[in-house]
Amino acid sequence: MKTKTLLTTVLIAVAGFSLSSCKDSETGSSAEVKNPASAELQKYFTDQEIDGAQDIHIARTTAKPGDEITLKGEVMGRENVFVDGRAAFVLGDPKKLTTCDKMGEDDHCPTPWDACCDSKELKSVSLASIQIVGEDGRVLKSGLKGVNGMKEISNIVVSGIVAENSTAENFIVNAEQIFVTDK
Repeated sequence: MKTKTLLTTVLIAVAGFSLSSCKDSETGSSAEVKNPASAELQKYFTDQEIDGAQDIHIARTTAKPGDEITLKGEVMGRENVFVDGRAAFVLGDPKKLTTCDKMGEDDHCPTPWDACCDSKELKSVSLASIQIVGEDGRVLKSGLKGVNGMKEISNIVVSGIVAENSTAENFIVNAEQIFVTDK
């Protein structure tokens, strides 16, 4: 009985090793495997500069739902600037907001992109929620962090349509093109 149990254990271990070896040789290590969702998102990114970009604090004063708009800014303004599992992020206006990494030697902030030293009132007029929606009008279920080099404090130009549910308190843009200027 002990021999049969030992033999079964060895066979299971060898089979498991063989399967993982095949997987590694076919697809590469898990670190090299690309996120298939990022391929879906790539069509929204461009390597060409987008002209006519406005600062967020200026665009917010005149833009209304349905308007075509082009904004420039940095991925900043909140501690969590990317929405987990969704194609959405926060774009901040660097002409109004200051990320902690730009505050000199006194910066000890673990999340410099949150612009924690700026007031809530200043943030309310200097931020835009950027999202990519599908044909059904819902935000795509794919995270944007890392796609096309996008990360916290990346400089971004985004062109899109002001969302129908955008308000003075929550400025939302449905992105059609995104240019990451500092990959």
